[in-house]
Amino acid sequence: MNLVLTVLEIVAPVFLLAAIGFFWVKSGHEYRVKFVTQLAMTLSVPCLIFTALMRTDIDPQTLSAVSLAAIVAYMLVTIASFALVKLARIDMRTYLAPLIFGNTGNLGLPLALFAFGDEGLGYAVVIFAIMGVYSFTFGVWLVSGGGSPLKVIKEPLVGATLLGALFLWQGWETPTFLTNTLVLVGQMAIPMMLITLGVALARLSPGKLGLPVFLSVVKVAVCIAIAWGVGLWFGLPPVPFGVLVLQVSTPVAVTSFLLAEKYGADSDSVAGVVVVSTLISIVTLPLTLAFVI
Repeated sequence: MNLVLTVLEIVAPVFLLAAIGFFWVKSGHEYRVKFVTQLAMTLSVPCLIFTALMRTDIDPQTLSAVSLAAIVAYMLVTIASFALVKLARIDMRTYLAPLIFGNTGNLGLPLALFAFGDEGLGYAVVIFAIMGVYSFTFGVWLVSGGGSPLKVIKEPLVGATLLGALFLWQGWETPTFLTNTLVLVGQMAIPMMLITLGVALARLSPGKLGLPVFLSVVKVAVCIAIAWGVGLWFGLPPVPFGVLVLQVSTPVAVTSFLLAEKYGADSDSVAGVVVVSTLISIVTLPLTLAFVI
């Protein structure tokens, strides 16, 4: 019961903040999605990623095995998601990235801390960093419709993730005054992302939720199966094994919606997948944790 309540406590703010955006638009107030998206993706989210990586203490001895396992898991998830998109005959630009990338940050990190303590949090941040680099390189390239790799190189999220990973690896830290500033800027990210998500939901037709439900159920089943198999294959100890399964199986990240909004994909459809997969996670995450703890 305590585990269920904790998951609910973590997930509830997602829906409450999204509800603010939803009712804000329904009340007739103006909301400039383009401006907020640009502010979040070019400033606030990069600061959040950088500080989260820089301030995490992790055992270097376990970095190699966990990192390699996470890379293999995400490669297999990518292949499975590509096959699903092709079989379902749905738009790859819109749906492939959400099927691959989970909410390993503002949902996966606190859950890992609660379930596995500080050790689990360290592993979770490594997986979060790997997913972040992959999401903001290949993911950005995918959602933006391909083209020149310069679009990926110029993406602030990529630079923040790589720089944060470097600081994590070297054990560096920015001066206290700068760290505090970056943390404050990064703290804007999650509320802005979730409120903007609610704005998109205000435009979402309920009749279009059938596909998000199907994709969300298949995503969580495939991700758990792949992460579980990879963890066994690499012979990971119980804590990194549990964190790997937890992180890979998290619901669709809110950043998938922001990327779709920024690069002109079908952001309303992505919003539906984000909300449905997060709702389903209220049931699936406690069940997953019950098996891996």
